[in-house]
Amino acid sequence: MGEGHDGGKVLNIKTADVKSAAPVFRKQGKKLSDALKLLVTTLDGYGEPWGDDKPGKEFGKKYSPNQKQLERAAGIAVLGLVSIHEALDDMADGHVDNDEAIAGIFTKEQQHGGDQGKGAK
Repeated sequence: MGEGHDGGKVLNIKTADVKSAAPVFRKQGKKLSDALKLLVTTLDGYGEPWGDDKPGKEFGKKYSPNQKQLERAAGIAVLGLVSIHEALDDMADGHVDNDEAIAGIFTKEQQHGGDQGKGAK
């Protein structure tokens, strides 16, 4: 069911595609996490490295009061990417389980369906 190729289907989920896409989110979440750690540790180590010139002062004036909020927002983005990875894995697993359950229902119907017509008038 999940691997069908009928163009008329409303929902055509290919579990292999979902499974292969999931790790991309984990990988990108890791990259963003590493970049955030580097940014935080580097800036904390240098103090205010943007300089004393006019552009540096303008940047510092806008960045400093918002630094923690920006770091928190990037952290939320990291968690979001990781949770998308987990959700895609869960969705693919659930889709496979659902397909197996539906297939089981039809298999049971086929096994018992032939007996229902016998003796009935």
